[in-house]
Amino acid sequence: MKVLLLGATGRLGRCVLRALVNSGYTVHVLVRYRERLPFQHSNVKVYIGDVSNFGHLKEALQECDAVLNTLNIARTSDFPWAKLRTPVTFLSDTMKVLIPTMAACEVKRVVITSAWGVADSKTEIPGWFRWLIDHSNIKYAYEDHLRQENLLKSSELDWTIIRPVGLTNGNKMKKTVISQNGEPRPRLTISRSHVSQVMLKVLNEATYIHEVLTVSEK
Repeated sequence: MKVLLLGATGRLGRCVLRALVNSGYTVHVLVRYRERLPFQHSNVKVYIGDVSNFGHLKEALQECDAVLNTLNIARTSDFPWAKLRTPVTFLSDTMKVLIPTMAACEVKRVVITSAWGVADSKTEIPGWFRWLIDHSNIKYAYEDHLRQENLLKSSELDWTIIRPVGLTNGNKMKKTVISQNGEPRPRLTISRSHVSQVMLKVLNEATYIHEVLTVSEK
């Protein structure tokens, strides 16, 4: 299977890229800067361009069977009030182009990462985290995740939305918890490597189509 991965140079995207390669996928990546990729591999084909450009996306999508999207609104640091490095509508602007591009290329399957606390799941998160979202620059990512989720839900694509809880860099083997509508109650953290494995599992098994998942670990 050939997969287009968006967000391959981000912290989560790098984990997903490695998981795809280790699982034998052929991966197309569309990035602005080749040097930011974590490694080179014969099964990774690199396209240089803009993820919100129809022509660039269409070229990278050629011969692909699915899209994995780990894009996010980036800040200059993890400090909640740090300045943004991407436009506040980066995710939704990209989705507005991705949906028709996938239709033009006859690719229907897409799995994206959003965030726990978006839309109806905001009532599930701790009160202190709701306050932080509402009063810091984190809110811009959450607002745009909601916009891109709504765009995807209105499309004719075979989508799955994955909302990770707090992301860590841990590698210990833990049990992954998949929650829907707050059940079972999500835990507070999950490693990026485990999110990668969930994305590949959902893709491989063609499960949870038109469903939203919260993923955590215990």
